[in-house]
Amino acid sequence: MASINDLYDYEEIQVIFRKHPIVMRRGLLYILIAMLLGMVPALIEPRMDYFWYGLFGGLVLGLILALPSWIYWYFSVYIMTNQRFIQITQKGFFRRSFADIGIQQVQSINYHIVGLQQTLLQFGTIVLQTYLGDNIIYDVYHPDRIAKKLNQALRDYGTVSQPPDPESIKASNSQND
Repeated sequence: MASINDLYDYEEIQVIFRKHPIVMRRGLLYILIAMLLGMVPALIEPRMDYFWYGLFGGLVLGLILALPSWIYWYFSVYIMTNQRFIQITQKGFFRRSFADIGIQQVQSINYHIVGLQQTLLQFGTIVLQTYLGDNIIYDVYHPDRIAKKLNQALRDYGTVSQPPDPESIKASNSQND
């Protein structure tokens, strides 16, 4: 896991999440294409050893080509603590970006699930609205659950107003009648 060492002594982790594994779809496609290309020698000379060596060689080549996609997915982490929201994004082998937003700056957290693919595979977009602008996180797995956890963490630390108590609404309505 990335950057747990970057936390301050007084911070507590509330929520940790990653993007949906669908972000690795290009890498998975590379694996499939490399495996198919590895079997071409078996089409030219139909022998089982060509087939298995080609399949294995294509798999190894595909895994090497898919490695950057896996690194991007695995090392891109989003962490909500009791003090801040941390966004760590890995691009390739040697490029990492780090964004640190104080939770006092977060105004609201919303999510969007648009289209058939996102609905069936249960991923979407989370939007953190801050005083500085929107922080948009695409391809989040179960954005409804993550947004609920993030909103609860904000409410626990008093940065977002609490939802109204149903009993206080009933009491105010009965006083008005």
